[in-house]
Amino acid sequence: MNVQNQLITVKEVCEICKVKEKTAYKIIQKINDEMKADGFLVIRGKVNEKKLKERFGLE
Repeated sequence: MNVQNQLITVKEVCEICKVKEKTAYKIIQKINDEMKADGFLVIRGKVNEKKLKERFGLE
């Protein structure tokens, strides 16, 4: 699996986005809702690293 396409946890989102856990969960939920609307399957509490970095302009 490509490193950029792996699912990451709330702790990793906290590190990448420099936010607290509560905010990280909100970010994960928002991105997962967008992906679900696009027809992707999502896992609660985890987010696609590539999509997260795209949304924050880190790529």
